[in-house]
Order: sequence, then structure tokens, then C-alpha cells
Amino acid sequence: MFGGRRQRIQPGHGQESVWDYPRPPSMEQTTRHVVVVLGGQVVADTTRAWRVCETSHPPVYYLPRGDIADDVLVPGHGSSFCEFKGTATYWSMMVGDRLEPELGWSYENPSRAYLAMAGAVAFYPGRVGEATVDGERVRPQAGGFYGGWITDDVVGPFKGEPGTSGW
Repeated sequence: MFGGRRQRIQPGHGQESVWDYPRPPSMEQTTRHVVVVLGGQVVADTTRAWRVCETSHPPVYYLPRGDIADDVLVPGHGSSFCEFKGTATYWSMMVGDRLEPELGWSYENPSRAYLAMAGAVAFYPGRVGEATVDGERVRPQAGGFYGGWITDDVVGPFKGEPGTSGW
């Protein structure tokens, strides 16, 4: 145990521990192939996502608007504030005649350190039909608020799991 948390999982070959991620979060553009599917339709497909990594959280992928299908994003309700990135705008999606509320978020006017990803949209992998990274189906980060993307190359424990509310 460290700081009252479960023991850090030792990463294996080709893996990363979320406990090695920085705070404030890092941001890097990645060429990994990220796909989001909703209602059986590919709604986003990119090799130009921004990968944001923060201590104790699985990575979050922010997809450029130009790589999201036209006319599927609909302004959502509410907002939230990140002490590092700024105020988040929420997005719903319209696929066919089906409106799915608050499936993603963006930072339209982020703080200076995150300006490069302004307007890019992150999706909650547990709220869309399917999200993949390089063909691997993503597992959502636990807890309704968090939007981390868990793949086999990332190990925890992850914030959001039972018993982590005090982290």
C-alpha cells in the first residue's frame, strides 16, 4: 500500500503504470488508431488524437473535430472545471433519430498548456457503443465522472475503482 491506496501494479513489457504519469497531466499527439462507434456507425476515426495522461488515471484520447462525422455532435448540458485544462463543454450525439446525451467533452478555450487540443473531443468509452485503440476494445474507467481509456498496455490501480474516492 502507498498513501492508503492498493499496491501499484508493476508494468510488464510494453506496459505503462498510471502511477508514473505526471500531475499536471501530460499531453502528446499520437498516431495510434482511435475509433469510436455509436449505434453501429463509426462516428470518429483518427490517427491524430491527443493523448492526455494524469497520475492515477488511464489515458484520455481527444479527437480532432475534423475526424468526427459531420453533424453528429450536439451541444450537451452543463459543464465542469479542470484545474489544469479549464472549463469543459459537454457534447451529445445524434445518430439517425437517436440522441445520446453527454457522451463526450472538450475544452473550447483551454489553458495555455493545452491550447493545441482546443476543440478536440474526448468520449466516455462506457457511454458509446465501442471505442478502440489500434483495434483493441477499450475498457472504461470506473466511476461515472471519469473518461479514461483502459487498454492492455496500461496498469493501475485506477482512480474511480471502489475505495478510491479519497485519492
